[in-house]
Amino acid sequence: MLYWQLFYTFFKIGLFGFGGGAAMLPLIQFELVEHYAWITSTEFTNMVAVSQMTPGPIGINCATYAGYLASGNVFGSLIATVAVVLPSFIIMLLVAHFFSKFKTNKYVDSAMQGLRPVVIGLIAAAALLLMNEENFGKNCADYISWIIFAVAFVATKWFKIHPILMIVVAAIIGLFIY
Repeated sequence: MLYWQLFYTFFKIGLFGFGGGAAMLPLIQFELVEHYAWITSTEFTNMVAVSQMTPGPIGINCATYAGYLASGNVFGSLIATVAVVLPSFIIMLLVAHFFSKFKTNKYVDSAMQGLRPVVIGLIAAAALLLMNEENFGKNCADYISWIIFAVAFVATKWFKIHPILMIVVAAIIGLFIY
């Protein structure tokens, strides 16, 4: 039963997770922490951190990690990983087949335009989910974390410093401070 729930949950996340892995995070958090209670909020935060640091897409990494946490074995990881990838694989096969016929259709173009704000909203929701007590202290009062966050944001946004470099620098600062 657990494996079916893992497959169904991650298939649904893969099907409705428009915008990539970061946009999937609110869906993953709701299903794993709130709906099924397979993991705690702290474990979710740790899962996101590990998934961002490991190579590969964050949504797939989270699915693999969560499948292991929920089932306690590699088979659960495999089920969750396949389930989160399968909808995209099926949809891309269908899109590749039909896109050449409908690429100039005004309705298809309008639908694509309408999805853009949704993707931005899902990514913003993912960012807000990570602004929690585990990352920013009780009542979000850990000012050092806010300063690290602000410096990293400004450095990547306006000074065009590579995000991976900022992750490494923030980790080193965190090791020394905490």
